[in-house]
Amino acid sequence: MGVTDIRILKRELREECKKVRRDMPLSQKAQKDEMIFKRLTALPEVQSAKLILTYVSTPIEVSTFRLIDTMLRAGKAVAVPRCADGIVAMDFYRIHSMQDLEPATFSVLEPKLDICKKVTDFSDSVCIIPGLSFDLEGYRLGYGKGYYDRFLNRYHGVNIGICYNSCIRNELPHGRFDVAASILVTEKFVKRIPVQENKPMPKKEKPLLKRSFSTVDRRKGGGRSQG
Repeated sequence: MGVTDIRILKRELREECKKVRRDMPLSQKAQKDEMIFKRLTALPEVQSAKLILTYVSTPIEVSTFRLIDTMLRAGKAVAVPRCADGIVAMDFYRIHSMQDLEPATFSVLEPKLDICKKVTDFSDSVCIIPGLSFDLEGYRLGYGKGYYDRFLNRYHGVNIGICYNSCIRNELPHGRFDVAASILVTEKFVKRIPVQENKPMPKKEKPLLKRSFSTVDRRKGGGRSQG
């Protein structure tokens, strides 16, 4: 499969997952968000981390508002991303409340630069990463801008992907520079990705399987049924 075909496939997958999220009833989304929050905050990596790096959710994403509030109340440092102007790069800035945020790139809430301090030391941290879809090896399908791809290639801590189970796929197309999640959390399951799977592809694009983009098979998911 050529590069053009992969790009088209990714675009189709993005639209498919966006539609699933937009069509989700608000009450159902709230229930799923609650289950993901409970599974996420029960992780020992999150409980022991001193610094929580997390995105600020948009309406179609797994909500992180309660996570941010809970981590701040627990006395942990919380930092959220801000996209750099003119280049595809982002940095994390520490916030102390939701009042430290303002609408910025793509109308996403981002930290106010005049009052928030840039984080340069990622020791004792975990990074909560968004994705329109993830596969069972932890690889993600983002929005196609490449901000998280670039950040994750220089971040060496535990990164945790959170996603709705209905957007999990058996396998997604990925390249040698893509970094898999260390842990994948949905409202249905928690999956720890083996270290050998959590490395960028060394040389070639991974071969794509014809059934790679179907939803998780109920019979093989160990409780990973469609949500």
